Amino acid sequence: MTTESPGHRNTAYRNFEVAPISGALGAEVQGVDLSQKLADETVEDLRAALLDHLVIFFREQSLTPQQQIDFSRQFGELEEHDFVKGTEEHPEIIRILKEADEKGMNFGGVWHSDVTHQKSPALGSVLYAVEVPPFGGDTLFANQYVAYETLSSGMREMLDGLTAIHTAEGPFGPHGRSLTNWRNMDVETSEKALEQTEHPVVRTHPETGRKGLFINGTFTVRFKNMTRRESMPLLRFLLKHASREAFTCRFRWARGSVAFWDNRSVMHYALNDYTGHRREMLRVTISGDRPY
Repeated sequence: MTTESPGHRNTAYRNFEVAPISGALGAEVQGVDLSQKLADETVEDLRAALLDHLVIFFREQSLTPQQQIDFSRQFGELEEHDFVKGTEEHPEIIRILKEADEKGMNFGGVWHSDVTHQKSPALGSVLYAVEVPPFGGDTLFANQYVAYETLSSGMREMLDGLTAIHTAEGPFGPHGRSLTNWRNMDVETSEKALEQTEHPVVRTHPETGRKGLFINGTFTVRFKNMTRRESMPLLRFLLKHASREAFTCRFRWARGSVAFWDNRSVMHYALNDYTGHRREMLRVTISGDRPY
């Protein structure tokens, strides 16, 4: 099926169909069973669909942890989280869990890209829904290509020369948010979270060549050679701009749903609107490369 995509090109997919869910990004893939070993051409087309649509979704999947790992490995090496322990049997898989009696902040409840505190942030993540609430718990995604491209030429010129400082101190430092939240997840605070990493504010995607904003609300704390106070007005503007409704899609989860997003070109936000209900997801993260 050939589709007009919000990504960088039109693509003919050979073994499945794709249905976009918004004008900005996101599409559901129909006709692929992720529990099975996929043909090389199907993997190639799924990678193309990811680049075209930035986040792709699959419905009614039934995956064992090993099957989720096997699917994810077809797109790159997998990595373990620095501060959230994986399961005992499968350290590559982290449980993202909020029990019905938890009232604090959920995991991922701010606009962010994953693990940008690392020198080489993730290529992407594969998230599998084990248990979802009867309502709420949707995930939002925002297209960072469009966020950059809709800025004024003067703003783009200024941002092209800026470097941002990223750190995991906020969520995972010795006094981080994890001390009062995520009590049913296996999270470890660490001095390692105080380390700082530099990334360009505007990232060039290594596969598409497109430029996109590369800052986020979890890990980006300031601009290089500026104080946090000096950086905050511009950071706030960029984060608000980058998550404008016109740049987003919204995914309603069901048990067995899978989301696979390109961490190099999107931010995402897990809504925390299901207090009193349980939500459990399994996440596998694919290693990426150094932003440039």
